Amino acid sequence: MKILVTGAKGFVGRNLCAQIHNIKEGKARFYGDITVDDVFEYDMDSTPGELDAWCKEADFVFNLAGVNRPKDQDEFMTGNFGFASTLLDTLKKHGNNCPVMLSSSQQASLTGRFGNSEYGRSKKAGEDLFFMYGIETGAKVLVYRFPNLFGKWCKPNYNSAVATFCNNIANDLPIQVNDPSVELELLYIDDLVNGMIAALKGEEQHCEFDGIDAILKEDGRYCVVPTTHKVTLGEIVSLLESFRKQPNTLLMPEIPNNSFAKKLYSTYLSYLPKEKVCFPLKMNVDDRGSFTELLKTGNCGQFSVNISKPGITKGQHWHNSKWEFFIVVSGHGLIQERKVGSDEVLNFEVSGDKIEAIHMLPGYTHNIINLSETEDLVTVMWANESFDPNQPDTYFEPVASK
Repeated sequence: MKILVTGAKGFVGRNLCAQIHNIKEGKARFYGDITVDDVFEYDMDSTPGELDAWCKEADFVFNLAGVNRPKDQDEFMTGNFGFASTLLDTLKKHGNNCPVMLSSSQQASLTGRFGNSEYGRSKKAGEDLFFMYGIETGAKVLVYRFPNLFGKWCKPNYNSAVATFCNNIANDLPIQVNDPSVELELLYIDDLVNGMIAALKGEEQHCEFDGIDAILKEDGRYCVVPTTHKVTLGEIVSLLESFRKQPNTLLMPEIPNNSFAKKLYSTYLSYLPKEKVCFPLKMNVDDRGSFTELLKTGNCGQFSVNISKPGITKGQHWHNSKWEFFIVVSGHGLIQERKVGSDEVLNFEVSGDKIEAIHMLPGYTHNIINLSETEDLVTVMWANESFDPNQPDTYFEPVASK
């Protein structure tokens, strides 16, 4: 399959082309039976001759080209409707009736706050042109009205509030929110790209529109990527502020699978400046080695790393309710546990050459001994709750019975 992507250097185009190239090169094998032979990337620096040649060869066309922020309002119609006409005329010239996708916008509904949108009128004109093209040629036409988009590589201070907020908060720049209660419908770029790959396979989802709301309908005239999130500006800013604090608090906010928070965090990280990509951790160092907290969670405890110098024994304490995993990743050691009130000692010889997870059981005093005379013992530790200095639930008692 040969695929033409117009607007290939824009936000959606870059992400879509990157994933299509991953498919072409065999790096993304989870899309099933789909083969990509060539990706034709058309943008403002491409030539009319290239567009002509690619329209002749293409087996599928994604038309993502468009104008969002022109100097003059008239450029909306020229950039959006005008180029769409050129593209379709070129396909007709070569008798190429391959499927064509159009990236439109909710503003094309021309309802509510979009009722007087020049941008919306240009998008609506493009939609009508594509639908007429489908009737005239019999080509499959896929028209998507996208809501607000967000994700990596989106240009800040352009046409995405999320991109602007992510960029400014990541770079300690001011943001302005006039009304935190304003709600946005947001579509994440990876969800959009997966929807476009589904369209390549003939598995697009169809809908009709009630104003700006997409109503799934098997024989709908429009197409839709239904995985969107409705979030207020205030909620977005609150999440981003918690992300910014994470290197200091070590607290990872809840980011459930497929949640808006998870997608926003990935987006936020893509705007970090170089000096924030790496951040220091507080090492608690003494003559025995070091102990460093790595990551805390609200509901699932914390991760730490412990380094013990040769011959050193650490631990010698027990917990009522807290329990832990000790995972030695480098060195050679011995982990011992003894049930409080018992003389039986459980011994576990551990090594970075055979990585295992050892439970530190509630009600068992435990230690970890570096058996090497020359090498540090490095242990990754997970506790089921974050350390609370006001209620540490930690009680000294040697493992060796009296």
